[in-house]
Amino acid sequence: MSSARGFASDNSATIHPDVLEAIAAVNVGHAFGYGHDGYSWDVARRVAERFGEEAQAFFVFNGTGANVACLRAVCRPFDAVVCADSAHLNVDECGAPEAIAGVKLLTVPGVDGKLTPEAVMRRVGRVGDEHAVQARVVSISQCTELGTLYAQEELRELAAVAHERGLLLHIDGARLSNAAAALGASLAEVAAGADLISFGGTKNGLLGAEAVVLRGSDVANEFDYIRKQSLQLASKMRFLAAQFDALLTDELWLRCAGHANAMAARLAAAVADAPGLTITRPVQTNAVFVKLPAAVIGDLRRDFPFYVWDEQANEVRWMCSWDTTEDDVDGFATAVQAALAR
Repeated sequence: MSSARGFASDNSATIHPDVLEAIAAVNVGHAFGYGHDGYSWDVARRVAERFGEEAQAFFVFNGTGANVACLRAVCRPFDAVVCADSAHLNVDECGAPEAIAGVKLLTVPGVDGKLTPEAVMRRVGRVGDEHAVQARVVSISQCTELGTLYAQEELRELAAVAHERGLLLHIDGARLSNAAAALGASLAEVAAGADLISFGGTKNGLLGAEAVVLRGSDVANEFDYIRKQSLQLASKMRFLAAQFDALLTDELWLRCAGHANAMAARLAAAVADAPGLTITRPVQTNAVFVKLPAAVIGDLRRDFPFYVWDEQANEVRWMCSWDTTEDDVDGFATAVQAALAR
């Protein structure tokens, strides 16, 4: 196992000690399985409360499962989902929405990874035409795959347009905590207007747990069956619940996400003026996208793990995490400047 600390992904980070302690704390005695224990019910209720009175929360194993289960809960075989062409749903789920949920994705070019109401409506057409798939869901990422944010007004506009046309709004919130920290908003505010929410924890200090949050009793009342059929029902649910218990306690979710965002801002500031380097996207959360000479990319990756985002453009992505330190950032920034100088 490599111990190298890099900037590849917030998935690469360690588990927060409070999360490990919470798991150990419930590792005592026996409890009913599949979430039919008082502790798991209580934590799920606490998660749901963060998203409003009408919300219900369900714990699942991973982000792909959360997204696919959300879509399966509301889409029929002839339904479609409108999303940005850069959405994780489109480019990084290995076709799971199509293969498992059985829905067609209608992609739209995004602006810094974001959808606009006008672009969405251009993709919604042929309503009632039996020869065409029927748009059912608008899916956005908050924050986006490019680390950018939907302002609350942008969310309200998208939700209003979707609902006016009888569509539902889904938020892929793998990094929803980072968005809330960046906007200075609550989880409810940063997911305003959404009917279906994939609330991420794994990228924010958890061992491996996500939550599906549903607004609307019709969908929520049947979701237990969808979760089971989608292979996302944990038999020992208390250990998933414990991770969210820790995440909500003393606002750990906010502290972890805010720190990751701050480290990304520190990194961007440290390299912004380096000759031969261009920051390509707005740095709004915990991601920094830059263009570098190909030789520099190869040089740096020998010591620091990170992903090449666009090979043709020599664009790379640097991700900061809850456990990224100022020394990590400063050391990496120094290495970047030295590699550019060479």
